[in-house]
Amino acid sequence: MFPERFANLPAYAFPRLRTLLDAHAPGGEVVHMTIGEPKHAFPRWVIDIIAENADGFGSYPVNEGMPALLEAASGWLGRRYGVTLDPARHVMALNGTREGLYNAMMALSPETKGGKRPVVLTPNPFYQVYMVAALSVGAEPVFLNATHETGFLPDFNALSEEVLNRVTVAYLCSPANPQGTVASRAYWADLIRLAERYDFRIFADECYSEIYRDTPPVGILEVARDMGADPERIVAFHSLSKRSNLPGLRSGFVASGPQNIAQMKQLRNYAGSPLPMPLQHAAAKLWADETHVIENRRLYGEKYEIADEILGNLPGYHSPEAGFFLWLPVEDGEAATLRLWQETGVRVLPGAYLSQEAGGVNPGQGYIRVAMVAPKTEMAGGLMRLRDCLYG
Repeated sequence: MFPERFANLPAYAFPRLRTLLDAHAPGGEVVHMTIGEPKHAFPRWVIDIIAENADGFGSYPVNEGMPALLEAASGWLGRRYGVTLDPARHVMALNGTREGLYNAMMALSPETKGGKRPVVLTPNPFYQVYMVAALSVGAEPVFLNATHETGFLPDFNALSEEVLNRVTVAYLCSPANPQGTVASRAYWADLIRLAERYDFRIFADECYSEIYRDTPPVGILEVARDMGADPERIVAFHSLSKRSNLPGLRSGFVASGPQNIAQMKQLRNYAGSPLPMPLQHAAAKLWADETHVIENRRLYGEKYEIADEILGNLPGYHSPEAGFFLWLPVEDGEAATLRLWQETGVRVLPGAYLSQEAGGVNPGQGYIRVAMVAPKTEMAGGLMRLRDCLYG
């Protein structure tokens, strides 16, 4: 016997990609541009900090994060967004933001709303944990197509009163994965007002916040502060994976109102997966340092310029504001991905693997996602092969 709520989950994107491609030989030297795994160098002093604190592997970790880590995270929020948070009451360490994005739903989304099945809103395309978290609490995931027509962000105001009255949580990723779109101050404010009117929480996934061109993306915490919004309405997630090129460290944090944090800590006491103490020490130092982040952003800036130079004249090309993905229009994402692999060896991801059908369409169907994580020369070569194969 198995739970029915997970019975119809589609195959996850990357096993699905392997099924599509691996039976076919690559048509050239392989260039991996699929997964958003940063490849820039992380600060080498991280290794020394872990070694210096290696005795901590012999002890159970502090479940919610040691005080020095929480202080470093809240200090960074203050410098980055100008918000003042009590690290002990408003911040909790996470074993990567995916863990937090999932478990926050367990801790904060009620079983019913107004006597009806709750609704969880998610952009479409989306990070797949959003959907699974919704299903795990018995909620109905409602997918909001984020297309060129909507500015690649979901139109929350287009929802009916019936749906909005059942919403318990709305997920939003800004900068967006995969389109690289940044939610403006006005957009965040509109969403906060909607959440206040219909009494739901906003789960703001801001893990790409430090990879941008020129202007730092506005954050939900600063907008909520300026509006005087209830801090319990906002749950913001941040990570070192992209900011510091350390996806394997599995370190992030969540910031919210004290009642939300207390609820998440209580669940974590029973079902959490805390970060080992040597890694907590490393994370604390990383949140306190901006030098490596600035260098990382400079490298991505060069990659934006390379992508614009190679692809900028293509019809429908959307130059990302932030993040490290390209969201490229094609006639059929799966067919384009297979052709590109067989003819050139460049490996990308069909956009439909990141989205669900909603309103009779799959908004990712006519796109491929391309990760700009390979070294510059390799990335440029891959983009030129892609351009010549699919658009030549």
